[in-house]
Amino acid sequence: MGVGSKDDLIDPRQASVGDRIIITKGPAIEATGLMAVQFPEFIDERHGEEFTRKAQDMFFQMSVVEDARICSEVGGMTAMHDATECGIWGALFEIARASGKGMVINKADIVTDDVALKVCDLFGMEPMSSISEGTLVGTVRPDQATAVLAALADAGIPASDVGELVPTEKGVRVIESGVETDLAHPGTDPFWGTFEEYLGKQAARK
Repeated sequence: MGVGSKDDLIDPRQASVGDRIIITKGPAIEATGLMAVQFPEFIDERHGEEFTRKAQDMFFQMSVVEDARICSEVGGMTAMHDATECGIWGALFEIARASGKGMVINKADIVTDDVALKVCDLFGMEPMSSISEGTLVGTVRPDQATAVLAALADAGIPASDVGELVPTEKGVRVIESGVETDLAHPGTDPFWGTFEEYLGKQAARK
């Protein structure tokens, strides 16, 4: 439940073609934090205890409150969404659906954390579709995008401009290695099956 002025509500139906798409922190924040806290021994064996502690610290990044506060204060935001189920790919689809717009995303421009990518690789999870509470996906008016990114950077929150909203009929597209293709919704978040699998592996070690 939230209390505030209706005039301050950021409704994705306000989003327009040409709005820029921003992402904070990168993929698999929640997946990394949870796996590192629950299964540290598997990470220790591959990357060592210091790396494991860095992965566990991501557990404390699982909030977009500060990200959203900063974006709201700068202004120009037209949609904001926490990348939970199905991660960044899922969040992008949900914003596209809620706004009634299409998207073109440059995958290489998505901010990433090397620790999260290595943890996902270790456990066999696709990072962009893994649960990522703490990652803010939003859209912003083009003339405010630079100011929003600068304010996030000043607060120590990594973020990047990854693409733009386009007319609905263009769908949701992703550019990777210079090739533009339709982006399919992940359908199922890989975190849940992996978490269950490693619970079994962990129990077998005891």
